[in-house]
Amino acid sequence: MTQVTEHGGGVWSLRVPIPDNPLGHTVVHVLDTDRGPVLVDTGWDDPDSWTELGAGLGALGIGVGDIHGVVITHHHPDHHGLSGRVREESGAWIAMHAADTAVVRRTRESDPATWLDYLARKLAAAGAPEDHLAPLRAARSGGRMRTLPGLGAALPDREIVPGELLDLAGRRLRAVWTPGHTPGHVCLHLEERHPAGLPGHGRLFSGDHLLPGISPHIGLYEDPDDATVTDPLGDYLDSLERIGRLGVAEVLPAHQHAFPDAAGRVRELLDHHEERLAGLLALLIVPLTPWQLAERMEWNRPWDRIPYGSRNIAVSEAEAHIRRLVKLGRAEAVTGTEPVAYVAV
Repeated sequence: MTQVTEHGGGVWSLRVPIPDNPLGHTVVHVLDTDRGPVLVDTGWDDPDSWTELGAGLGALGIGVGDIHGVVITHHHPDHHGLSGRVREESGAWIAMHAADTAVVRRTRESDPATWLDYLARKLAAAGAPEDHLAPLRAARSGGRMRTLPGLGAALPDREIVPGELLDLAGRRLRAVWTPGHTPGHVCLHLEERHPAGLPGHGRLFSGDHLLPGISPHIGLYEDPDDATVTDPLGDYLDSLERIGRLGVAEVLPAHQHAFPDAAGRVRELLDHHEERLAGLLALLIVPLTPWQLAERMEWNRPWDRIPYGSRNIAVSEAEAHIRRLVKLGRAEAVTGTEPVAYVAV
């Protein structure tokens, strides 16, 4: 049964399923404007997800063809996946931050084999064993990359500019750049009085940046053509503090449920990451490669039960934490190691 929630003040949310994912669904928000309804995110490009999106809109008396615009918090397929189909049905514009639009463009234009080669190189450099690399090479030779999500994602036609109000007739929705989960992730601050009178400054569509019960994945920003050493975890922590200072009355995230006290949740996440960094330093009393560190980190299940693809994500997260520790001067690469190992200092 389609789950539709009214949040008041011309804002609703729809639960759009994510196939074969423990998160279960993406919360797609509908914002009424003087030019027609606007979606904040759209859900995964899947037939069942499309059906549920249409059913949810229908319960509000809205057809997909009525959609005026689509605002994307970030490029991941559970948020941006159905944007192209919505645009085909309605003529709606699609807006995204330039950094994530660049990811979409790069993915669309690249030879699919490029990504498999890049991932294999990155994992090898992180210390992945040969039995983990072999399936990537087999997928490349077999041409199976065409089935992966994101290769046909819609190219946005509007840019979300940090700090500026979006062009939404009758609404005040301001973009807040919150890199970390992706380089171009944005939260969207609805600078209007809370409809239920909750204390605070408006509401926040937080995407994946601020969630009530989980911490988003923070891995490396992937670009095969850019050797810049980024610091995604540092970006995320800085972004959290920026959101905490907004003083919003309520957060409307893209997963789980709406919640108050953004500042309190920000403090919890900052404490969580500081504790995790301290725990990783304790592991790095001996030199470890990123792969070896990932094997020893705490996850939601033992390492030997983590699926293949999720191990790649875990290693990326381990590398992001190592980069943060190195930048803080709390860890360093061990000279002469290959793959490179790191140790606490």
